Amino acid sequence: MSTNSIIFESFPVGPLQCNCTIAGDTATGEAIVIDPGDNLPEIERRLATHSLTVKQIVITHAHFDHIGAALALKRRTGAPILLNENDLELLRMQSKMASLFGLEPPEMFPPDESPVDAQTVGLATLPAQILLTPGHSQGSLCLHFPEHNLLLAGDTLFAGGIGRTDLPGGNTRQILDSIRTKLMPLPEETRVIAGHGPETTIGEEKFSNPYIAE
Repeated sequence: MSTNSIIFESFPVGPLQCNCTIAGDTATGEAIVIDPGDNLPEIERRLATHSLTVKQIVITHAHFDHIGAALALKRRTGAPILLNENDLELLRMQSKMASLFGLEPPEMFPPDESPVDAQTVGLATLPAQILLTPGHSQGSLCLHFPEHNLLLAGDTLFAGGIGRTDLPGGNTRQILDSIRTKLMPLPEETRVIAGHGPETTIGEEKFSNPYIAE
């Protein structure tokens, strides 16, 4: 997607095909990267294609498939890592969780900032609002780009589904409450890029998602 100088590129990375997103402004040459779960060379290739420099790295939650390349990207760019503090305990468990999937554990890192609900992050020309949506994990968050009718939903909301709640920090009642109070009030035309799988819209999920349909 490209609107004037603003670009959004989402692409799957890693064995679990986490959707990593680059949100950038080619006029300023700045970008943020959301959920760099793996495949640093591909992330860097896409950044270089648009001549973008990373200013922030935002993690929607601390599961290993969303954080795998975060520390390496920080080392290459100097960009701070933003992760909600309620996922710090989960972050410390990720080596064990990766091993359960038979995968190499990611290198751990201390986040530089804990974003809070309604905080504005991103670029001056491309702001995003943090929506804290606990349930998939206690620190799960979404990023809403209101000027672009776009929501990066992490593993909170999927096309036709919701995030699993059977892992440490998960809570089914909590995730449903987060979706109903934080996400469903957004405009129905809002595009939703989930942490895995295809795009959807708020309207589509409001009326057809079996977990939340009215």
